[in-house]
Amino acid sequence: MYGFPIQYEEPVFRPPSEGRSLLIQQTIGCSNNKCTYCNMYRSKTYREREQSEVLRDIENSANYFKKLGRFPEKVFLCDGDALGAPTENLLSSLKKINESFPDDTRVGVYATAENMLLKSDEDLRSLRSQGLKIAYLGMESGCDKVLHLTVKGNNAQDMIDGCTKLQNAGIDLSVICMLGLGGKKFTSSHVEQTAKVLSQINPTYLSFLTTMAIEGTPYHRMVQRGFEMLTVKELLTELRDIIDLCDFKKDVLFRTNHVSNMYPVGGVLNKDKTSILDTLNQWIDKTPEGTYPPKPSHM
Repeated sequence: MYGFPIQYEEPVFRPPSEGRSLLIQQTIGCSNNKCTYCNMYRSKTYREREQSEVLRDIENSANYFKKLGRFPEKVFLCDGDALGAPTENLLSSLKKINESFPDDTRVGVYATAENMLLKSDEDLRSLRSQGLKIAYLGMESGCDKVLHLTVKGNNAQDMIDGCTKLQNAGIDLSVICMLGLGGKKFTSSHVEQTAKVLSQINPTYLSFLTTMAIEGTPYHRMVQRGFEMLTVKELLTELRDIIDLCDFKKDVLFRTNHVSNMYPVGGVLNKDKTSILDTLNQWIDKTPEGTYPPKPSHM
């Protein structure tokens, strides 16, 4: 990927905002790996990499960038929830990154409610002091029925408690939610409860993606058996209603720039809420009834 010896067990995923980051695999796969809609890590068995391998990748990366005379501004620790790695391993990686790259390098990681809760307050503060500045949580929904339906592995209160611990340690939080995840059956509760949980968490960043029934996943089989997915108009309506119901006490940078979304919109909530809602209402009015998003390609 970068022209230097570094190990990747593919496929490798990262958030859109980490598109120019140096990717280092701290763990392989996802510790839950049961979410019915997700096929990202189904080809992998979760495990923690040998720490010596991780440190070697960081060192090889640093040597390469040193020859170029420039360094990455951001490092992202993969895979699906690398925050679940032992704290001593994460601290070892962060120390090596600090030694190898300039002081202003930002380190990010995927997280789950479970591994946020399993880390002690002291663990999280130590990680932040060594440069872990942002964590990405796939919250997906604030509705416990939807979370249970999709085998997310936690409930809404778990996510609230985990996020509170993370934020109290000074780590920025980026939350991802999924439009249409509950289908037509749970759309009302998905909207109401997601807005309620988001308001309590008040993340630094908020983004949405559109639920796709990817071939080979349990979610796809559920749709084939009659689970009704949302039309484009209904998806936009969900987004509008969630944004409308959110009540943030601090600024939230909001984006819908994921490749699954047909329409990109963004701004700062609550400051830009009125203009965002106006834009969404215009799109809803112009969208024909019965129009569905493009089907995902087989992955």
